[in-house]
Amino acid sequence: MTNDTSRLRPLAVSRRDLLRFAVAGATAAVTTPRTVSAASVGAVKIEEPFDGAIVHHRHGKLSANGLKITVSGTAPESEMVTVNGQLARREGDKFIGEVVLCQQVTEIVAALRGDSVRGEDRVRVVWDRYSQPRYHFAVDDNMFFLRDIARRKYTSLFDCSYLKTFRDLHRKYGTRFSMNVYYAADDGFTLAQFPDRYQSEWKDNAGWLKLAFHAYADAPARPYQEAPAEKLIGDYDLVAEQIHRFAGAETFAPPTNLHWSMATPEGLKALRQRGVRVLSGYFAKIQGRWDINYNFDARRSEYVSKHDLWMDFQSGIIFIRDAIVCNSTPVDQVAQTLDPLAREPDRRETVNLLTHEQYFWPFYRAYVPDHAQRCEAAIRWATDHGYQPVFFHEGFLGGPE
Repeated sequence: MTNDTSRLRPLAVSRRDLLRFAVAGATAAVTTPRTVSAASVGAVKIEEPFDGAIVHHRHGKLSANGLKITVSGTAPESEMVTVNGQLARREGDKFIGEVVLCQQVTEIVAALRGDSVRGEDRVRVVWDRYSQPRYHFAVDDNMFFLRDIARRKYTSLFDCSYLKTFRDLHRKYGTRFSMNVYYAADDGFTLAQFPDRYQSEWKDNAGWLKLAFHAYADAPARPYQEAPAEKLIGDYDLVAEQIHRFAGAETFAPPTNLHWSMATPEGLKALRQRGVRVLSGYFAKIQGRWDINYNFDARRSEYVSKHDLWMDFQSGIIFIRDAIVCNSTPVDQVAQTLDPLAREPDRRETVNLLTHEQYFWPFYRAYVPDHAQRCEAAIRWATDHGYQPVFFHEGFLGGPE
C-alpha cells in the first residue's frame, strides 16, 4: 500500500488507519457462476454452507466415503425439503440435511420435494481433503532492498541486511517468504536496472524465497481498483519478465495479493489465467463500508471476514483474510491477535501472515525499529501452534490437490 491518500476510493482513510483497522479485524477449479432458480426467493434457502465455502475435516465427519457435512436452511413449514435427493429433517421453518462430499467441488441442491420448479436453491462447496495447519508469509511493497543490492553491488544477496533477516528466520523456523515487488521506485529505479549476476543465488534459494508481482509502483493508491484488465496484466507481465531475467523462473511465483487488494472482476479472471490461485486482503469494515476486499459485496466480504477462506467461482480464485499485519502489531500483541485462530474451526487450518518492506528501513518516515522481532513473533506463534510453512500457489493452498 502507500501513504498517499489523495486518491483513496471509496474511503478517505490513511494507510496507518487501514493497518489499524486490519489489526482490529484480525483480533475480533470451477469458474462458472452460481445459479439459483428464480422461484427460490421466499421458498427455500440454503443458509449453511455458504456458496464457495472451503471445508475440511473440522467441518464434518470423515468416513471411507468422504466428508459428511450438515446442510441447513429455511423453507415454508408445510413443505417437505430434499437435500441432494434425500429428505431433510424439519424444525419449524428450518430444514437440516446431510451431504457426503466425495469430490473437491460438490454442488448441493435443496428443493421442495417433487417441485423443483417452484423452489430450489443451489450452492457449491470446496473440500480441502488434505487440509492441515499451514501458514504463508507474504511481504508487500518490495523495492528498497532490490535498489540497495543493485547500487551497493554486494558480493551476495544476503549481504543486504534485509534479505539476511529473512534468511535467518528461514533457517530458524523453516519459513518460506513471498516477496511481492514493484517494477519502479519513486526515484526512477526500476527492475530493469537490477543485474542478473545473482541469478544462481536466487535459484539456490528459490525453495524458500519467491518474488512475485505486486504493482507497477507504490503510487498511485489503489492502482487496480477500477483499472481495465489490460492495465493490470500489462504491469503483471512487465514485473514477471524482469524477475525471470534476473532471478530465473524458479524464483518467480504468482502473487498472493495485489497492491491495496482491489481489482475488477475482469482483472481477477485475467489473473487466474496467469496462474494466480489465491489472493489475500484485509476484508475489513472501515467507516461502515467493506474495503481492501477486491470489490466484493458486503455479503461475501463479511463471510471472508468471519471464515477467512472463500472460493470465488466466477474468477476461480480463492480469497483469504490476512490474519495479521506484522508491521502494525507490537510484539506483545502478536499472540493475542493470532490466538483466536487456533480456537475456531474455520480459521484453524490456514493462516496468512503479512508485513510490508518499507517499515524495515531506518530512512523510511514510519520506520519500525523492532519490525524483525514482530515478524519473528508471528512466525514463532505459528510454529508453536503446529503450523507448517507453505507457498499458497503450490497445490491447493500449499497442500496436495
